[in-house]
Amino acid sequence: MRLRSSYDRQIFRLALPALGALAAEPLYILVDTAIVGHLGRSQLAALGAAATALSVLATFNFLQYATTAQVARASGAGEDRDARRLGAQALWLSLAIGIVLAAAIAILAPRIVSLVGVEGQSADYAATYLRIVAIGVPSFFLALGGQGFLRGVADLTSPLVVIVAANVVNLVLEVLFVYGFDWGIEGSAWGTAVAQTGMGAAFIWLVVRRVGGADLRPAYRLARRLLSVGKFIFARTAALISAFLLAGAVVARMGDAELGAYQISFQLWLFLALVLDAVAIAGQIIVGQELGAGKPGRAFDASARMVTLSVALGAAFSVLLLALGDVLPRIFSQDASVLEQCALLWPIFALMQPVNGAVFALDGILIGASDGPYIAGSMIAAFVACAVSLAVVVAGDFGVRGVWAALAVLIVVRAATMGARFARRRWLVTGWA
Repeated sequence: MRLRSSYDRQIFRLALPALGALAAEPLYILVDTAIVGHLGRSQLAALGAAATALSVLATFNFLQYATTAQVARASGAGEDRDARRLGAQALWLSLAIGIVLAAAIAILAPRIVSLVGVEGQSADYAATYLRIVAIGVPSFFLALGGQGFLRGVADLTSPLVVIVAANVVNLVLEVLFVYGFDWGIEGSAWGTAVAQTGMGAAFIWLVVRRVGGADLRPAYRLARRLLSVGKFIFARTAALISAFLLAGAVVARMGDAELGAYQISFQLWLFLALVLDAVAIAGQIIVGQELGAGKPGRAFDASARMVTLSVALGAAFSVLLLALGDVLPRIFSQDASVLEQCALLWPIFALMQPVNGAVFALDGILIGASDGPYIAGSMIAAFVACAVSLAVVVAGDFGVRGVWAALAVLIVVRAATMGARFARRRWLVTGWA
């Protein structure tokens, strides 16, 4: 591995603010959890149920990723007006989808809660929370589309500022509403709804300022282009989330110790994924720009560097996790049975990190190239392989270690399929039209 590359400055200039924004996004739920957790067990269970239901909204991140890739490609090709108009279409699509889903959440809140499996007082709290939070859902989607556009024009600082500011507002409002006004879990929901509404308004302002009034009108051709790429990213994200939901369902039937160990390792996996995903976002932007500009050689060389850096970062994570294998789990639990299960799964969890690095980088690169059909197909193939592996785990009673082995199969299949695509260079399609 070369210690330096001409692409490093550009990669880090994009990846570092992206990492800040990614790290700030989960703080909404963390703040909610910290505040609601002091209200009582029923309220905390209600928040957990609502958060589980709302996690499904992550499948709509295609509004962000597809917009970034297409705007970056248009910018690289010198099609600046189309790039601006794509930003407007991202807002229109985000608003339309957000309004529909917000109405569905508000109307179907009790049924959604029952599907999650919560009953009694906790179910009532959860339904109330969902109805209130639904007010901010359209703004949440506007933030997705707005971030996608701003990333596409290589502005990652503005989204970082808005997201951090929204989290600060959320914290202040929740403390005021929950403890100052004594609104209970409803206060937490209102704090989140108001903060998300403000965040959505901020992203509208940022996009409109760049786009200009003349290019804000709906344009069917460009909206269809976003959706044509986005539908494959939607399928990819749905398959990925399904794999982890299935793994969680398998572990939940094993026992509390296994579930505790899985929760610890999975949360650490998500934390490390934030760092790796920052490189993937840089990949979306750089690849889109270079291919739009008709420079496939530069797109490939920059991509190869990003894969190398991401794998090296994953290897560093592996070394750190193996060295701290007896320390990190104890931060989360002192239960001997949970720690015993952590020790069983830890080598698999740690050693898969370099492959994770390759997968995240390749994912971002192929998204930047708008290689949607292949991305979706490889993820569905990986999901099938993971599901079969989990069936073997259940049949053979291989425990939580077997579940992580099945998740490793998911990652390895993705790495193999996307690595083959990368090496063949068929994704290097240049130009805008």
